[in-house]
Amino acid sequence: MGHEAFQRAALVFTLFDTNGNGVLDAEDFDLMTERLLTVAEDSPAADRQALADSLSRYWQVLSETLDTNRDGLISPEEFRGFVLNTELFGATAAAFAEALAVLGDPDGDGLIERPRFLALMTAIGFEKPNIESLFNAFAPDAEDRITVGVWAEGIRDYYSPEKVGIPGDHLVPESF
Repeated sequence: MGHEAFQRAALVFTLFDTNGNGVLDAEDFDLMTERLLTVAEDSPAADRQALADSLSRYWQVLSETLDTNRDGLISPEEFRGFVLNTELFGATAAAFAEALAVLGDPDGDGLIERPRFLALMTAIGFEKPNIESLFNAFAPDAEDRITVGVWAEGIRDYYSPEKVGIPGDHLVPESF
């Protein structure tokens, strides 16, 4: 695993630790779901449910795979080894990628406007300069939009340890 992938995994862990207790637990995924669905109140109910289901599945896969002592907690070390293992986590990451990207497109035209992208990524906990940099790396069109497909692919790439120099690397702060 390259340094970039290690940093991406470490950052995701800190963002998903929404309650700030230093480990991942079911509450973190409930809180993240709540944050994202609050931003996406205008999205179709099926899209909102798909996001909730993807985060529920994310936690289920983590807890079933990593929580060997069944205490309901996942440490940073446990997380890094799993989240970047595409054989174990690829399908889970792909479902989350698709669900999150679709939330960016409440009108169903296949395009995500910058304000919606910023709001969703801020709800996750990424820093605004990094979010802006990522959006720009996705090469928005003249009307400052990216496609749902581009964003979903970018999320899948983020979870791929063999990928380097990807747009998602813009999300990792320089000081991280």
